Amino acid sequence: MLSDAKWICAEADIGTVSPLFCKTADIKRDVKRVTAYVSAMGVYELFVNGKKVGNALLSPGWTSYKNRLQYQQYDITELMSVGDNNIGILCGKGWAMGEIGRFLTPCVYTDRISAVARICVEYADGEVENILSDQSWECYTSHILESEIYHGETVDLTADVRLVGAARIDSEPKPPLIPQICGAVTEHERFAVKEVIYTPRGETVLDFGQNIAGYAEIKIKASRGSRMVLSHAEVLDSDGNFYTENLRKARNVNTYVLSGEKDILKPSFSFQGFRYVRLDEYPDKELDIREFTAVAIYTDMKRTGYFKCGYEKLNKLYDNILWGQRGNFVDIPTDCPQRDERLGWTADAQVFCRTACINYNAESFFDKWLGDLAAEQGEDGRIYRFAPFAGKERGGRISAGWSDAAVICPWELYRAYGNKEILTKYYPMMRRWIEYIRNFGDEEYLWIGGDHYGDWLAMDAGEGQRFGATQTDLIASAFYAYSVSLMIRISEAIGEDPAYYRQLYAKVREAFRGAFMKDGMPVIYPKADALSTNRPVKAVTQTSLALILHFGLCDESEREGLARHLARLISENGGRMNTGFIGTPYLLHALSDNGYADVAYSLLLAEHCPSWLFSVRQGATTVWEHWDGIREDGSFWSPEMNSFNHYAYGSVFDWIFANVGGIDVCSDGAGYTHVTVSPVPNRRLGFADCGLMTRYGRLGVFWKYIGDSVSYEITVPRGVTADIRIGEIKKTVSGGVYRYIV
Repeated sequence: MLSDAKWICAEADIGTVSPLFCKTADIKRDVKRVTAYVSAMGVYELFVNGKKVGNALLSPGWTSYKNRLQYQQYDITELMSVGDNNIGILCGKGWAMGEIGRFLTPCVYTDRISAVARICVEYADGEVENILSDQSWECYTSHILESEIYHGETVDLTADVRLVGAARIDSEPKPPLIPQICGAVTEHERFAVKEVIYTPRGETVLDFGQNIAGYAEIKIKASRGSRMVLSHAEVLDSDGNFYTENLRKARNVNTYVLSGEKDILKPSFSFQGFRYVRLDEYPDKELDIREFTAVAIYTDMKRTGYFKCGYEKLNKLYDNILWGQRGNFVDIPTDCPQRDERLGWTADAQVFCRTACINYNAESFFDKWLGDLAAEQGEDGRIYRFAPFAGKERGGRISAGWSDAAVICPWELYRAYGNKEILTKYYPMMRRWIEYIRNFGDEEYLWIGGDHYGDWLAMDAGEGQRFGATQTDLIASAFYAYSVSLMIRISEAIGEDPAYYRQLYAKVREAFRGAFMKDGMPVIYPKADALSTNRPVKAVTQTSLALILHFGLCDESEREGLARHLARLISENGGRMNTGFIGTPYLLHALSDNGYADVAYSLLLAEHCPSWLFSVRQGATTVWEHWDGIREDGSFWSPEMNSFNHYAYGSVFDWIFANVGGIDVCSDGAGYTHVTVSPVPNRRLGFADCGLMTRYGRLGVFWKYIGDSVSYEITVPRGVTADIRIGEIKKTVSGGVYRYIV
């Protein structure tokens, strides 16, 4: 669509100012349709006759720029008229040129902002005219003096917008252009100021009551040239002061110089992760909180899942999980939306993928991101720790449980939506990843050695440790087995011969059991991570037991003993879990699937640290990165790495959905065509209402206690087969509402 258009950039050095590329389009007579195709190395907004086109933000989005770049298509017919029409493309640095990653590397993908466009005019008489970006376009300065994703934006509405000159043809090679894959980033929920706080330091802080990714929008009229400067933060410290140390080097400051007229102020090419806004500068007028609105932004997706029960703190946890997803689904699945990171970390994505696909229709969102993961796969099959790459952090660790997203995420998408094309598209990436593991080191059927993250942020290795006590070799080899087991099912689903993966799985599982198990319990394998002097390394941990149980790496005769020992470890730890990013997603499943649903419920509803409800009790409105991000005494874990909007631990909702709600996809029921419905009620909840909108209609389970009995109402849409398993009730049904009292 853009092959004949030229990439254009500014002829002169305009510094940090966002350039505006303009072209006058002469429409000669009545038109049938006018379509614009636009992209940029940077981010952009399209204007026609001074009006912004569409509601998308941060277009064309973040992709693997060395391999592919999206373009967008717009119907601008209604904005055009016969005669002269002004086409404008306002650009910012965005991810392509701005400072990105923990090391704030600038110009990772390009050292100049450039744009490309084609305006296709279809006249009513059948003639077609194309207006292409070239040197006939002009470049102007704009009111945006500086804009960075991490640092914020400076806008001067009194600055002169001047003509720089003709646009220059940018001859530097550009990535292949592809159509936009998923929904655009757009504005969503809006929040009024909940409270004005005057801190002990004398700061004026606005509390919007919800941690979001987005920005503060201000509608204000003040004297020309007056300034407004806003800093952003997630939390206040224990003294009640504004706290930004956990943002590290990200400034998150928006600065505005007012025009003197009625201004609407918000960034065009930046966003912040925040709940609180500090007014560092404000015009010389009385503060009016009605001027301020916090606006949440995230990728446009359809909400599908729902959950509500009679335990309000659990409802709040689910709300926090939803907000964790929203705040971290800004075009790619990021780890956090506030500090100098905001990267597409693979572990976070794979542990949360199932939950994400229950909450929202996230198929195209993950499809876009997986395309970048595949595009950046190493020649030897390696999968990097995040995608897209970012600056000096290009490459880095190849870690089990992280890189396995290459297999786990496509499988979870297929499981949720039943689309075999996803599996077929990414099958080459999966195969190459498995071969990378197989060829790693000296042991073909174990994954020994390497620089893994292990059970990241687990609390069983001592105060201040980031790496949990579980052997990374055990974790890596367990994920090796798990990914190969999924390859068997994936091969079967798309009609590939699974024989190779069946044989490989048998050998990997046998090797795992020989290396890491003895007498039905995990043991230390005396190589690699077992030799660590940085932290205690233990054979029997909550995580090692959970992985062995959940990944099926034990014999059936060993299950009871392993599950009993897992429950005992939790009991001996004061009824607390101590798992991290790798163990936590599987812990409750390992318990409830093996006869300890009561222990799983107790962990779910616990309020001490570590627990999901500890952060809820502390007033959190999103899920934290650390179980003890804010301790009981109000102190912080560490400013170095302490996000308060980190969705990974929100993966617990897939257990809630499959156990409290009792809904699970059968092995032959991808896309919720065949499900089991087997809820596990708990009196502490009183009732539960859980389900999702499938592509066939609403699938839902409602239960409540009536005296000593439980009343169930199960809604199954037409086209879905449900195996109901409640006590002695065992029925296979479809298309109806079914009620039972047990």
